[in-house]
Amino acid sequence: MTTTSAETVIPPVRATTATAGAALRRRQGFQHGGWFVAPFLALFALFVIWPLLRGIYLSLTDADITGQSANFIGLGNYREALNDAAMWDALDHSAYFTLLVVPCITVLAFALAMLAHHIERGKWLWRLCFFAPFLLPSTVAGNMWQWLFTQGIGLFDQTLGTDTPWLTDKSYAMLAIVIETLWWTVGFSFLLYLAALQGIPAHLYEAARLDGANAWHRTVHITLPMLRHITGLVVALQILASLQLFDQAVVMMDFGPGPELSTRSFVQYTLEQGFTSYRVGYASAISVIFFVIIAVVALARMWLLRNREEGGR
Repeated sequence: MTTTSAETVIPPVRATTATAGAALRRRQGFQHGGWFVAPFLALFALFVIWPLLRGIYLSLTDADITGQSANFIGLGNYREALNDAAMWDALDHSAYFTLLVVPCITVLAFALAMLAHHIERGKWLWRLCFFAPFLLPSTVAGNMWQWLFTQGIGLFDQTLGTDTPWLTDKSYAMLAIVIETLWWTVGFSFLLYLAALQGIPAHLYEAARLDGANAWHRTVHITLPMLRHITGLVVALQILASLQLFDQAVVMMDFGPGPELSTRSFVQYTLEQGFTSYRVGYASAISVIFFVIIAVVALARMWLLRNREEGGR
C-alpha cells in the first residue's frame, strides 16, 4: 500500500517542479532580456511616444509657436481642418504624386534588378550605378535636378532643343519632381528586388528551361510569383514614403509651394501652419489627421494582401 501511494504521488511532484523551473527560467530570461531592450524602449518612449501624445494634446488647444497660450478648445482645430480647402488641395497633391511615383518606381526597380542580376560583365559597376543616387542627401539631389530642369539653359532643354518651363509652370512642376524622385530613390527598391532575385532557387529555372519555357514564360511563371511578397513590401514602403513628400519638392521649388501652389504637399502645408502662421495647435491637428490617413492606407494594404494570400491557398 505504501509503495503504491508513493508511485502515485511522485509524478505530480516532478511535473510541478518542472513547471515551476520552466516558469522561473522564462522569468529570468525576460529579466535579462529586458535590460537589453530597455535603452531602446526609453529612447522610443522619449522620441516617439511622448511627441505623439504631446501632439495630440496640442491639437486640442490653440497653442502658438511660443507655447505661451495653450487654451483648450476641444475639436475646434479638427472642425476647421475638415473645412480647409487648402489642406485638401495639399493632400490631393501628395496623393497625385504617390499615384505617379509608386507604379513607376516599382516597375523600374524590378527592371533594373533583372538587368543587374543577369548581366555578366561589370556586375558590381551596374549595381553601384543603380544604387548610388539613393545615398545622396535630398538637398544635393534636389539642387542638381533643379539645375537640370532650368528653363532654356538646363541639360534637358539643351539636349532636347526646347524651352520648357519645367519648374515655373504647374503643368510640368510635379512631373519634374516625379522624375527626380524616381532617379533619387529607385536604388532602395532595386536593392530589395536584387536580394530577392538572388534567393530564387536556380533549379526552378533549369526545370522550366528543360520543359521548353522561354525567358518570358520563366519571368511570368517563376520570377514574378516568387517576388510577390517583395513587390508588396516595395509598394507599401513607397506609398508611405511618397505620401510624405517634402524634401525634394521644397528644394527644387526654392523652398516655395511651386507655381500656383501646384507642388505644395501635405507635409509642407503642415509646416507652413506651424512655423509660418505660428499655429502649432492647428498644425498638430492636421498632423494627426495625416497620421490617421497613413495608418488607414497601411492597414488597408495589409488587409488586401492577407485576403489575397488566403484566397490563393
